[in-house]
Amino acid sequence: MNKKEKVLFVIDTLNKLYPNPPIPLIHKDAYTLLISVLLSAQSTDARVNLITPILFAKADNPYDMVKLSIEEIREIIKPVGLSPMKSKGIYGLSKMMIEKHEGKVPANFENLEEFPAVGHKTASVVMSQAFGIPAFPVDTHIHRLMYRWNLSSGKNVIQTEKDAKRIFPKELWNKLHLQIIYYGREYSPARAWDIDKDIITKTVGRKNL
Repeated sequence: MNKKEKVLFVIDTLNKLYPNPPIPLIHKDAYTLLISVLLSAQSTDARVNLITPILFAKADNPYDMVKLSIEEIREIIKPVGLSPMKSKGIYGLSKMMIEKHEGKVPANFENLEEFPAVGHKTASVVMSQAFGIPAFPVDTHIHRLMYRWNLSSGKNVIQTEKDAKRIFPKELWNKLHLQIIYYGREYSPARAWDIDKDIITKTVGRKNL
């Protein structure tokens, strides 16, 4: 298989397995998605989805969020981990959103990445899933699989994102990044990995891992 054939195999396999992958984080709009993605850093989507309904019942918009104290936010989000940093980030970005963006989530990378606790990956998820703007957020699953599939060097997530954007058609990015995440969780995990069940890696990937 040449690289083009490998890429087509990856796309075809993922489309068969996950034709319509849902966004795994509970949310109802761009703001609640932004908060959910921020909370998911070094946590699991399942854990975040247990906490966000509690948080959003009190504040599902920046105006209500800044009525809470940082300590109140922290108490609610403690189970997802890194609560001191995340609570300050949630309060700070909500305040900044009101002051600079009329309480609305900006639909561009520059403004999103100005927010406290919002990095490029978080901004990419919001851009792709809230606004439908092509982006390729790279999480640990995508970084691992792009390396296993011999489609990236695995040096860092920045390089992996560049490689993914270069290899895959732009119109597929928003769907594809979700498909790869689901595939990584189900068929190609970091631990307890069975390559015989991992049809993509077995077909197109590195032979000595």
